[in-house]
Amino acid sequence: MEIEIDKEEYRNRFSDVLLFRALSPEARAHLFDRADARFFDGGEAIVREGELSPSFFAVLEGSVVVEVHQDDKDVYITTLGRGSIFGEAAMFLKSPRTATVRASDPSVVLQIERIVWMEFLREHPREGNKALLAIIYGLLSKLRSSNQELAFERRGDAQQDEVDSLVAELSGN
Repeated sequence: MEIEIDKEEYRNRFSDVLLFRALSPEARAHLFDRADARFFDGGEAIVREGELSPSFFAVLEGSVVVEVHQDDKDVYITTLGRGSIFGEAAMFLKSPRTATVRASDPSVVLQIERIVWMEFLREHPREGNKALLAIIYGLLSKLRSSNQELAFERRGDAQQDEVDSLVAELSGN
């Protein structure tokens, strides 16, 4: 069952999160003080695919599983552990979640709402730039991983020359 908890015992773990590691202690404390810590039992959904929620999360304890619903079943994407973030695209987009994230075991996550994030960027622009670069790096790493997975899947479907031949045939060349 999701429970809001006293986050003070997790204050030191906040700096384990790559996104926050480069921040000054003052900026890190500012952000931590405005975030909410939540406990989730194993199997419990933290965010659900398709929902709108203007926040992102940092795993402070435990691990979470990312999955998407496809062809009437849940498809495993990845597991994220302590120090990982997820849902960061919600800071930039007002669009539905692209995946469901569940606690895979008893887990504590820090939830940072978009309004808290925007206030942090206004009040700490230098530190905010560092954090934004870390988010960009993380999103690009996820994109690279997705591209590699797509290339692997495509390789299993057909050879490139077969695809090119089919396209040429269909276009009358």
